[in-house]
Amino acid sequence: MSPSLAFDRTGDGPAVLLLHGWPGDRHDYAALERSRFDAIAPDLLGFGESPKPAGGDYSAAGEAREVLTLLDELGVGAATVVGYDIGSRVAQQLARDAPDRVRALVLAPPLPGVGERILGEGPMREFWYQAFHRLPLSEQLLDGNREAIRAYLRHFWSHWSGPGFEPSDELLDRLVEHLFAARRLHGLDRVVPRRLRVGGAGAGRDAARGADRAAGPHPVARARPVVPARVG
Repeated sequence: MSPSLAFDRTGDGPAVLLLHGWPGDRHDYAALERSRFDAIAPDLLGFGESPKPAGGDYSAAGEAREVLTLLDELGVGAATVVGYDIGSRVAQQLARDAPDRVRALVLAPPLPGVGERILGEGPMREFWYQAFHRLPLSEQLLDGNREAIRAYLRHFWSHWSGPGFEPSDELLDRLVEHLFAARRLHGLDRVVPRRLRVGGAGAGRDAARGADRAAGPHPVARARPVVPARVG
């Protein structure tokens, strides 16, 4: 059976699973030296070249199940799991659900799902986009506008990256094309935007609502989600 997720696998040695963030894909780790490890870098469900089913489970638990399926298909028993941004949320969920498959966790900031620090004033200034994506205004400003989506993604890659880094045209072209091919950006529970779509006007609305219903509760703090379930 073919692997369910698109992935890159390079190097030789102990297995290391590399989970990307938002907005990104498996190429986030392209500059990482991997020759001494069996490095597996998948596109998470709904990202990059991985499947984007309308009724898919894009919660942290659903993404963790897809990653486990990929490890099974590749014959990997246990791995060191590396994740940043939403990849850290999926990595944490994977460690909860299948601790015997995780040799070690390597988590990089930001760390959604780790304690209440995420609710502090500083972090909340950086996560405004999660609430924005739940407003109809996000569709009016972004839906179907290729250049607006490109500028939007450029902001996050420039603002959240290290000093002097600017995203390449190749990176932005790839991300924008994947979003247009999907006709919307699926959500990942309270981690990834659930309303942002990038197809033609009105494309995918019913499917996006279906993904909303499938998302389920916040995987860590059910009583205190990072972003309210309803805004506005």
